[in-house]
Formats: sequence, C-alpha cells, structure tokens
Amino acid sequence: MIMSEKIISINGIDLCNESFGEKTHPAILLIMGAAASMLWWPEGLCRRLADAGRFVIRYDNRDTGRSTTYAPGHPGYSLDDLAQDAVGVLDACEIPCAHLVGMSLGGMIAQIVALSHPDRVTRLSLISSSIFGPLNPDLPTIDAKILNYHKSAATLDWSDKAAVVEYIVRGWRLLSGSAHPFDETTVRATATTEVTRSRNLLSEFNHALLKGGERWYGKIGQISVPTLVIHGTDDPVLPYQHGLALAKEIPGARLLTLTGGGHELHRDDWDEIARAILEHDAA
Repeated sequence: MIMSEKIISINGIDLCNESFGEKTHPAILLIMGAAASMLWWPEGLCRRLADAGRFVIRYDNRDTGRSTTYAPGHPGYSLDDLAQDAVGVLDACEIPCAHLVGMSLGGMIAQIVALSHPDRVTRLSLISSSIFGPLNPDLPTIDAKILNYHKSAATLDWSDKAAVVEYIVRGWRLLSGSAHPFDETTVRATATTEVTRSRNLLSEFNHALLKGGERWYGKIGQISVPTLVIHGTDDPVLPYQHGLALAKEIPGARLLTLTGGGHELHRDDWDEIARAILEHDAA
C-alpha cells in the first residue's frame, strides 16, 4: 500500500491531495462537500476502496485544509473553478479519466465535471447530494436547527482550539441519522486534526457564498456516464427527496438508500458504501 500527501500547484493555486493504493489501478477521485476538508473522507473508507484494487485520491478543495485559502467573506473563485480543480488534480496525477465520488456539494461539483469534461469521467457516485441548479421549490430545504446552530460561529473564539473542536463535533452531531449511534470518537479525532491542519478554518464559510456553473443549469439529463446515487433517509441537510430527484433526473441512475442515514459517512456504513461504489465501478 502506498500513501502520500502532497501539495500540487494547478490553476494558479495550491491544492493538497493524498492518495491510497497503486497508481496503475483504476482511479477513484473523492470530492468533499462544503466547509469540509478531505479528512472527512474517512481513511478507513479510502483504504477499503484501495484494498479492492483502486487508486484512491482525496483532496482539499479551495478554502479547506492545506489548500489555498481566501479572506473570509471573499471567495476569489466560482463553482466552475472548483470543477476545474478536480480535473486539475487528475492532470497532476497523470490520470486520463476516473470514477468521481462526490459528497454533498462535492456531488454537484462532480456533476459539473461530468457535463464539462465528459471524457474525464468513467462513473459518478453521488452521496448525500442534489441536482446542480437553482433551488427546486418542490424539494425540502435544510433543517433550520442546523442554520441556527452555525450562527454561533460569529461569536466563537476561533483562537480557542478546544472550543473550535467542540463546535465542529456538535455540528456533525446535528447531521447524524437515526440508524447508528453518533460516532463521536471518530468525529472528534477528525475535528482535532482538522483544527491543527487547516490554514484558515473561517475561510471554509466562503463555500456558502459560491456562485457559478449557471450554464449547466437544467442539463443534468445530459449526463451520460453510469451514475450511482447514495442517500440517507434521515439527511437533514439535503433531505431524502433530493436523492430521489437526482436518481430520477440522471438517465439510468441507480439509487442506494441508507435507511436512517444522515448527512454523513458513518463508520457503520463504510462497508456498504464501499461495496456499492466498487460494484458500480466494475459494472
């Protein structure tokens, strides 16, 4: 097993990425969602995929982890740029095409890549995501308790690392489903590393301000690569109906329902998620 973490310079910025497995194996690119670094792709899940003969890459989007950050409140990039970054990571790793696995906003970025660079995508797996485009008024919105909780970020002492870790842990607890007990041990360990490792945690909030990609609105039906949708029935951020709509709109998409699953990659679901991704990859 080969594992490496490095900074690559692409599109005039620095992105941190880490790989698992052998480069000669079929590639899987993991794209994380808003305000979360690549660490939230659990190493255990990455290793399950790599041990099955895949070359797995996770990376920090702009404004997360060790990648380039911008002043809080002033993102100097768009969603189109984040999609181009994903392609840039493939270029830097000398990978002509890959299976893109996106979580939440990462799933929407993956959709943009599939539409803008179809020759670079072999498969899509979209976890806890939704249709990229304007908000559909027929679909339920994020649980208000999550928005209300994150308003407390304005009064948090961001120099107090212990308080920041607690803030992150409590935030992820709100995203958990009913199928499994909240995995505080794993979440707290990840949050602690996140606080130590990130260039500027406040910059992560820039993801809430992102625009761009408008030319791809309404074109999801043009995605031609085989697509797997994975969604929990207890998702409080993008409720289950978003997964249903996504699977319906992408031609031939298959849906894996995680009963009681939240907006999370819970340890107890790693085996099922990895198995589904690998079966989809081999189909």
